[in-house]
Amino acid sequence: MENFGRTKPSAAAGTAPSGAKKPHALALGFERIGLVSLRFPLAVALVALALAIAAGFGVARIKVDDSLSQLFRSDTPEFKQYEEATRRFPSSEFDVLLVIEGKTLLDRDSLDKLRDLATDLQLIDGARGIISIFSARQPPDGGGTPAPLFPDPLPEGDAYDALIDRVRGNEIIRGKLMSEDGELTLIVLALDQAIVATNGLRDVVGEIRKTMAEDLAGSGLKAELSGVPVMQLEIRNAVERDRVVYNAIGFVAGCLIAIFFFRRVSFMIIAAAPPLIAILLALGALGWLDFRLNMFLNVMTPLIMVISFSDSMQLTFAARDRLLAGQGKYEALRNAVLIVGPACVLTHATAALSFLALLFSDSELIRTFGEAGLIATLIALVAVLVLMPLLGVLLLRREAAFAAKIGGGGDFGVDILRRFCAWIAARMVSRPGLYSLIGLVVVGGLGVAYASLEPRYKLADQVPDKQQAVAASGRLDAKLTGANPIDVLIEFPKGASLFAPQTLDAIARTHAILEKQAGVGNVWSLETLRRWLMEKIGRSDVAVLKQYVDMLPEHLTRRFISADRDAVVISGRIADADASQLVPVVDALDKSLNEVRAAHAGYAIAVTGLSAIAARNSAAMIGKLNRGLTLEFVFVAIFIGVAFRSFVVLLASILPGIFPVVASGAALHAMGQGLQFASVVALTVSFGLGLSATIHFLNRLRLEDKPGADPGDAVERATVLVGPALILTSVVLACGLAVTIFSDLPSLRLFGWLSAFAMIAALVADLLILRPTAMFLRRLGGQLAMWKKRLATPRAG
Repeated sequence: MENFGRTKPSAAAGTAPSGAKKPHALALGFERIGLVSLRFPLAVALVALALAIAAGFGVARIKVDDSLSQLFRSDTPEFKQYEEATRRFPSSEFDVLLVIEGKTLLDRDSLDKLRDLATDLQLIDGARGIISIFSARQPPDGGGTPAPLFPDPLPEGDAYDALIDRVRGNEIIRGKLMSEDGELTLIVLALDQAIVATNGLRDVVGEIRKTMAEDLAGSGLKAELSGVPVMQLEIRNAVERDRVVYNAIGFVAGCLIAIFFFRRVSFMIIAAAPPLIAILLALGALGWLDFRLNMFLNVMTPLIMVISFSDSMQLTFAARDRLLAGQGKYEALRNAVLIVGPACVLTHATAALSFLALLFSDSELIRTFGEAGLIATLIALVAVLVLMPLLGVLLLRREAAFAAKIGGGGDFGVDILRRFCAWIAARMVSRPGLYSLIGLVVVGGLGVAYASLEPRYKLADQVPDKQQAVAASGRLDAKLTGANPIDVLIEFPKGASLFAPQTLDAIARTHAILEKQAGVGNVWSLETLRRWLMEKIGRSDVAVLKQYVDMLPEHLTRRFISADRDAVVISGRIADADASQLVPVVDALDKSLNEVRAAHAGYAIAVTGLSAIAARNSAAMIGKLNRGLTLEFVFVAIFIGVAFRSFVVLLASILPGIFPVVASGAALHAMGQGLQFASVVALTVSFGLGLSATIHFLNRLRLEDKPGADPGDAVERATVLVGPALILTSVVLACGLAVTIFSDLPSLRLFGWLSAFAMIAALVADLLILRPTAMFLRRLGGQLAMWKKRLATPRAG
């Protein structure tokens, strides 16, 4: 049975003593690219400066992808059908919803102000059309154009009271554009598609807000905006703001902690500058490659910081230790690269594998996040290995004076950490079997809690919840059955016309099923017009129906009838709820439509809309990501075992690698939360990052292990050497990630605190699980090897 290494590196140089077998190249010598900076510092500095300038231009090219449907963008038939429906009936993707509420809503003065608002909104650049209570018409008279329901000017006295009674009873308005209590009304403003996709959306929404404030001043009415364009703008603003504010706060916190422990600003710069430059280079590369910033790519900056800062800190600690041992800066930096560099390569490789696992998702968004993470990881690795020794050459001065000052008892911060690490290590190796068993039991118990987590998804979790859109949607959920569209698309067979009896029957039956479906309301379609005509004039034959369809504004008919009149949409509204609550509604609706499909062969009838796509796909996609994470446990453990060429290392890395994931899952379970997209991605990435501590310890352990010596001594020495850096980096990284809890984006807050929790859990696993497990397996391996040797030795006589 193999051990963790058969040589003891010199404390000064990090090389094997005479007569000992040299350890194998852990990272195939890739870490040696860092030595180029020591040999050609000026050339490397000039190249780095040129790349940084180019990256700056790349960062300026990054755009925000704020589409709410991006999470479900895939090659599945359901999503392609949703995209086709959106192309032919684009209304819901480009509607701004004005939610206006107040007890005086139906007062004469309020209605006058509301009508002025509806008129002014149509004059805003980018507006395509409007639907409001003022769109309603009187019953047709003599075949002419129906008069508006609200005359101008409004009547007074008893005539006004009679008008309000007609408004309250109007089936076009009641429960659709006005709440049953008459205290809330909805205005739907359709925007031009080109405006929504550009930065002009900010100006248009700003103009809408300004118009609302001016026209409703003094009315006592409260007005808020919602709808997909407003949500997109709020996401865009939050993503751009968070990228600057929270990343800067996290970075400053990390720098302050580093200065406190290093006792010298130059070391802080050497440790912190490579991650900062890695962020610039990675984001610049993503910009040049035309990646779009979204709710997941927004966490790329702290992730790059996590990936690169950990290894940069390890390299800086190693170089600092060698300076304190009396080495010159070139020798200290060289030995730091050769000793710590291989572990840095492996930590980045495991992080890359975590991102690689995301490439197998059905979601284009998550696949893109995996691709971006893979690129950023490779850039961060090269940046850290090259820039850390370069900055060391440029910034380190008077090494001897520094060694004399700190070595004389001035290194109290690091000394405290080392004493703590020695205390932990001594106890962990004293009874390794017991502590290994405890670790196994704890991981198993947490794994049970993790396995009980159920997929969760809610559209509002992707939108800033401290802004207007979520609040306005909540009011629509409460008083108008919901703000989120759920549609039934009916495509006609070739040759069938819009006004054919069979087509109209299919529309009528589908409309009836949708409005009877529990949880769905505010249903609109061509059938709405047909019913209104039947009620008001007593007839709805094809000629009359066609006449009034042709009278309607084009922007209104295009909501329900395709331009070629070969398809229609029956549109309803549904409240924003968790996918577990929406899936039964969508499934029940789809099942109810089977009778219409059977009666109308050749008509393609499908439930679609963002709510339906989210409900159907979220649980399946989250489940696949979770299963992929389980496979990643095994794959990464095998990778580490192969890299170290040790089955013992493979086994030793499993429990500490799994612990932060199951501990984070148990925390979600205790808080009553399920697995969301953000949490699964956080756990997937945190698993790869959490192994950083494991790899650095195992790398140091293989160098400290002596043939024939008690492995406990090697465990204690390795812990004292790498432990302080591991603790410091874990705290810094957790602080950097935790600041995202102040974000307006719920998904980013979840990602931030869960990743920070996972980082601390990874440190706990490294100190309390990895050490006794490594010790136990090493001793067990030694005993098995001894028994095997005895069995193989022939007995005398």
